[in-house]
Amino acid sequence: MFASQLAAGKGVVTQVVSRNMIRLKPLRSPFVYLQKRTAYRTGYPGGGPRYSRFHRVNNLKAQWTQSPAIRYGTICLVGCGVYFYTSNLEEVPVSGRRRFNVVSPEMEKEFAKQMYQQVLRQFGDKVLPTYHPDSRLVQRVLNRLIPASGLNDLKWEVHVIDDPKQINAFVIPGGILPICETEDGLAVVLGHEIAHNVAHHAAERLSQVVWVYIGMWGLAYLFGAPDFLSQILIDFGFTRPGSRGQESEADYIGLMMMAQSCYDPEAAVGVWKRMEKAEQFAPPQWLSTHPSSQNRVTKIQEWLPEAENKRAESDCGGILDYAQDFRQAYHQVVW
Repeated sequence: MFASQLAAGKGVVTQVVSRNMIRLKPLRSPFVYLQKRTAYRTGYPGGGPRYSRFHRVNNLKAQWTQSPAIRYGTICLVGCGVYFYTSNLEEVPVSGRRRFNVVSPEMEKEFAKQMYQQVLRQFGDKVLPTYHPDSRLVQRVLNRLIPASGLNDLKWEVHVIDDPKQINAFVIPGGILPICETEDGLAVVLGHEIAHNVAHHAAERLSQVVWVYIGMWGLAYLFGAPDFLSQILIDFGFTRPGSRGQESEADYIGLMMMAQSCYDPEAAVGVWKRMEKAEQFAPPQWLSTHPSSQNRVTKIQEWLPEAENKRAESDCGGILDYAQDFRQAYHQVVW
């Protein structure tokens, strides 16, 4: 107990403060508990003793406890968020996965158009002409895959980029012909890229930006995390795993698509094994936006029985026999 007297104008102010009135609980969580400070003041010139209590709210938990408005506002906000999320859920074709998407088809087309123009600006001088054998090969495989994709109403353009350093393919289909080796191998790559369009993965990635910003705001508000740390946590905990999931889903959809188009689904195993050999300084899977080639081989081997059934249902035996007879007759013709 301590006391002090101060001369203040006409009156005398006596302040008595008890240390027992200040109770600080030890911190047991990331939240800082409400601290109370109580003081008794007597001898005010205008009247008798007055009692004053000061509250310092430093955290969300204390605000939730003290303010009904914040409680009801938070409940309302969460309810609106749940409604917004559930009302924008849709099912991915072929795989049947449920996902959140708020991007309209028109917005997705505009985004794809911008990507298309960007690729042409970057590689325009390396694009092979349509009469080049490689361009005709890609066009032929694409023509067989499109009917199985359900996207026949879209206008498809083939651009083969002559760049040995680009072991990649775009949603606007592109290179890696040396890795493919055969038409079946090329069907693996093109089927994968077409599958991204079938599943509207670009729209899904744009929709995820909403949750990225909400996550960054939540980490900053609740834990005081700086922006760069929030970005790292969300990138490795949400964005990259989501991207790997989309790539794996495109592998599955593309495998079913090529099997339905009467290509050999086992060729996918060879493609990703060759890709694994061609990769240099590949990062660990958890650091990458794509599954590792080894992981892809494992998953494809699990899906092969289903793909073979899909191929059998398409009566590919008769079609392939007819195609083989046609090739033999064509080569026997003397021009």
